[in-house]
This record gives sequence, C-alpha cells and structure tokens, in this order.
Amino acid sequence: MRIGILGGTGPEGKGLAVRWALAGEEVFLGSRDEGRARRAVEEVMALCPGGRVQGVLNSQAAQEGEVVVIAVPYEGHREVLTALRPLLAGKVLVDVVAPLAFTQGKVRVLPVPEGSVAQQAQGLVPEARVVAAFHTISAHDLLRPPEPIPCDVLVCADDPQAKRAVMALAERIPGVRAVDADGLECARYVEGLVALLLNINRVYRGSRSMVKIVGLKEPL
Repeated sequence: MRIGILGGTGPEGKGLAVRWALAGEEVFLGSRDEGRARRAVEEVMALCPGGRVQGVLNSQAAQEGEVVVIAVPYEGHREVLTALRPLLAGKVLVDVVAPLAFTQGKVRVLPVPEGSVAQQAQGLVPEARVVAAFHTISAHDLLRPPEPIPCDVLVCADDPQAKRAVMALAERIPGVRAVDADGLECARYVEGLVALLLNINRVYRGSRSMVKIVGLKEPL
C-alpha cells in the first residue's frame, strides 16, 4: 500500500514511516520543505534499511498516497487540509492531530468548534473518508524498531471500510492491537487522552504512557 504522511518530519510521522516501511509498505514522507523531508528520510532509512520511503512535498504525499495521514501541528491543520482538498478526494484520510496547548509544563486540550480535530478534517475535506487514529501511541517507541509496542490504537470513523483499512494498518506494527472506538463523534475523547497521557508522563518522569483496553468482548 502507498501511504502519504503530511507533516511527516515530526517524531510521530517519522515513527509511523519507520514501522510501515519495515512492514513492506511504500511511504511518501511529506513536508512544506522538500529538503527537510529528504533529511527526515535519511533518519528513517537508518532505522529501516531497504525500506521504500521517499521525501516529498506535502502535495505529492497527498497525491501519491492511497491512505494519507495528517500529522501536522494543530495550528496548521486547517490550512494544510484546505490547500490539499482536491488531492484528498475519495481517499482514506487518517487524522492523528490533537488540539493541545502547553503552559508552564502542563498540557491542556484546546476547544475545537467542530467538536474534534477529526470532525474538522471531515468538514474541510468532505470528499475524504476521515479516520481518527494513532493519537495515544508513543512516538518515541515507534522510533525504536524492532521492539514491539504493547498498546491499543483507538480508531474512530463513520466509514466502516476506511476504519477496517486503518485498523489493519495499525496492526502491521508489532505488538499493537486496533480497537474500534466507534464513530468520528468519539474522536474528541481520544484526542483528549493525549493531554492526559502527557501530563501523566510529566508526573512520572521519563515515562511513555499509552493505552490498553481490557475486558473487551467480540463486537456485535
């Protein structure tokens, strides 16, 4: 599968690129600056020699990817999706962005008028099939292959086929289990967990807390 990552030069974008390249996927690591994208690919390739990863502009990542991940900071979310809307039509758009603010070392969740960042993405690109996922997986751990990551990835979407595709991609990462976390309306709760986990990490210095759901039965 071809995967484009918008804003892929940050830790989470690079970490996902590493894990998917190791799983045999083809990754287009996007940035506003092509030189920066190529430098990020050098870091990625050091962790997955032989992987199929290219550093490109965000526009090419959006065009080439069958699945496109947006991993930009929240303040750039609206601008990037508005500019790339024509290239994202009909595609699975995976939103990993959380609306966070950092004040005196503490993290809080910013209000999003649409309810969640993922719902904002669906409003900005109504022709795309938006899926919220990968918020609560540690970027640090993603960048430590081949170690498995024993966590759950919570996946929210209104499109069942798109949700299944992203859940399958999540489980390409060793140790990860994908959990169906219902529709996009629930994405706000998952995005808010990011602030909680970061504040827990601050209390327990050096920790990389993640999420594991227990007591699950088979879905109906």
